[in-house]
Amino acid sequence: MNLIILDTETTGTQDEDRICQLSFLVNSQENEILDIYDTFCTPPLPIKFDAMAVHHITPEMLEGAPLIQNTFEFQKLNDLNDLNNILVIHNAQFDIEMLFKEDFENEMRVIDTFRILKHLYPEGKHGLQYNRYSLGLYKREKEIEDKFDIVVDAHDSLGDVVVLKLLLDELLKTKTLEEMITLTQTPILYEKFYNGKYRKEKIAEVILKDPEYIDATLQFENLDFDLRYSINYYLEEVKDDIVYKFTVGKHKSKTPNEVAEIDFQYLKWAYDNMKMSAGLKAEIEKVLNPQ
Repeated sequence: MNLIILDTETTGTQDEDRICQLSFLVNSQENEILDIYDTFCTPPLPIKFDAMAVHHITPEMLEGAPLIQNTFEFQKLNDLNDLNNILVIHNAQFDIEMLFKEDFENEMRVIDTFRILKHLYPEGKHGLQYNRYSLGLYKREKEIEDKFDIVVDAHDSLGDVVVLKLLLDELLKTKTLEEMITLTQTPILYEKFYNGKYRKEKIAEVILKDPEYIDATLQFENLDFDLRYSINYYLEEVKDDIVYKFTVGKHKSKTPNEVAEIDFQYLKWAYDNMKMSAGLKAEIEKVLNPQ
């Protein structure tokens, strides 16, 4: 079994973007470096300036570079694409999706160090470069640079895989490879929102305070997988305590039951005509059609 520690640099981060640098280490089960692979490749579209500002790869650096499918490195990655090996990436979904655009379908088990950090330190910072410094990984880079005659640059994919190897060393002090594979596949339960309108507030409390906001959030198709899991988890916990109220109109702040007592016709009209959350609509339906 080998560990394949991989990173890519790309023309950007959108659906149309593609790989312009591929780097990976082939490591032993003990995370010792056996081989280093690194190549530039010519993508089918120009590098965007936003991406260039991060990784500093310019069009001139790619002149004469082959298509990724024609590189020795990509062919070697395909040779290693086996269930017996483990693919280690920081924010794996992004790189795996980029590789898929090049007709690479991953067969390896995956360790996503970004997800591991989110499990272990939910309120911490999970970026690779932040942890490069916060964990003191940079202090151990020179030994690898000297041994393999390479240079570790931030946001260069070769530099990032070296940092990623050192991060994995750190994680292996408390977790086994198998435990990290399991954690990668396990949903992360957030206690709080970490951005947006209710940043730093507990999800369970927001559900009770503003259930309409929760319903609207769940409608987003691209909602973070772990946030959706966490919202649904706490929804189940507090479902009996949720109170839906009208947020607009002449009966604003009243519950469907309160409105039914004073203006039943309005309740029927609202159900058919007003734009509202799924939760409020369900509560009105209970009042209109009691079992």
